[in-house]
Amino acid sequence: MHLNVYGDTLCALVTATAMASSGHQVVLRSAAGAFAEALQGGESLYREPGLAKLLKEQLDAGRLRWGALDEPPAPEVRALFMAFEQADEPVARDVLLRLAEQMAGRTAPSVVINQSAFPVGTTEELQMLFPVGSVVCLPEFLQEGAAVQSFVRPARLLLGCDNERAELLVREVFRPFNRLSDHFLVMRPREAEFAKLAITGMLATRVSFMNDMANLADTLGVDIEQVRRGVGSDPRIGEAYLYPGCGFGGPGLSQNVISLSDTLAASGVGSELLTQVLRINERQKEVMFRKLWRHYDTALSGRVVAVWGAAFKPGTGRIDNAPILKLLEALWAQGVTVRVHDPEALPALRETYGARDDLILCDEPYLAAEGADALMLVTEWKAYWSPDFERLSKIMRAPLILDGRNIYDPAFVRQSGFTYYGVGR
Repeated sequence: MHLNVYGDTLCALVTATAMASSGHQVVLRSAAGAFAEALQGGESLYREPGLAKLLKEQLDAGRLRWGALDEPPAPEVRALFMAFEQADEPVARDVLLRLAEQMAGRTAPSVVINQSAFPVGTTEELQMLFPVGSVVCLPEFLQEGAAVQSFVRPARLLLGCDNERAELLVREVFRPFNRLSDHFLVMRPREAEFAKLAITGMLATRVSFMNDMANLADTLGVDIEQVRRGVGSDPRIGEAYLYPGCGFGGPGLSQNVISLSDTLAASGVGSELLTQVLRINERQKEVMFRKLWRHYDTALSGRVVAVWGAAFKPGTGRIDNAPILKLLEALWAQGVTVRVHDPEALPALRETYGARDDLILCDEPYLAAEGADALMLVTEWKAYWSPDFERLSKIMRAPLILDGRNIYDPAFVRQSGFTYYGVGR
């Protein structure tokens, strides 16, 4: 089938690449700029496992190519994806109005699949702009760091659709990824939109609840890791998203929770729970700083802190709403020089902050730790899980480790000669 995908998001790129890999002929349309230039050069601006290789294969095979945003789709195109950022809703509306003109008079049924994280009710509004076909909602659930796998092996496909012909067409488009069992849950468009927000709100609530419990565990002398295991053992609760740490970030989870909170507030219902979830998360991003500040009795000026991990999660190079952003500002406000290592996110840090004397980006983790008064673990990349503690003790100025993801064994780290602080440990 011939498909067009509109947008320059990670969702747009993964959708286009994965669909092309299953035999579809795909045109990925975006505005001119860095994204388009990278795609035409056979490269991806998003650092995701397996994505660059898959992208090159589809470009070389001729099943995927770039196209201009305002170029009309070919007559044989049956399905069009819209994968825009939330702030690009006006762009999406302009694209749809143009498509309605360009596709007027076609006899073959067509469907626009809205994957964008727009407010609840937007898909129904977009349908009014596109009378020549059906507009359905299919919220994306990509897990950054495993985006390709989460698309080709979906846990669920929430389809907001009230048209049988459109549903049949969408099912055919996704048939290569829906063979072992039927992952589709079909409901009205606004129900699918709201379900996506509710899912992310629930996940964020679990994380913030455990962070609150971890902070309480610190005052009670309780190891939150043991508590987490106990809570997760209850089959009514399970273990997912119960790991305390130094806060969540990313363009998806954070923005969706904010969007859900705004939707509830605009409706007049409001949500004290979600407001508190967001407050807890923002406060949690400074938890490692507060532990460092207390350890040195507020005397941080002139000190050097090494940070391992800047991306909002392992497997990605993005720092959108990541804990590192708030942590850096807090450290710099106290006159601290920060030495950072991350396998993927250093370019994003360089682009965000430019050249600064108090920010040193290091290509090797032990180089970041040299001469440091403390080492903070912020993102739990696998390369950080089993460090050479003996080497660290020799190159650091002070043997202090602040584990923002609770990946180390406190007893072993302390036995290795370090002062150890975790989250609720």
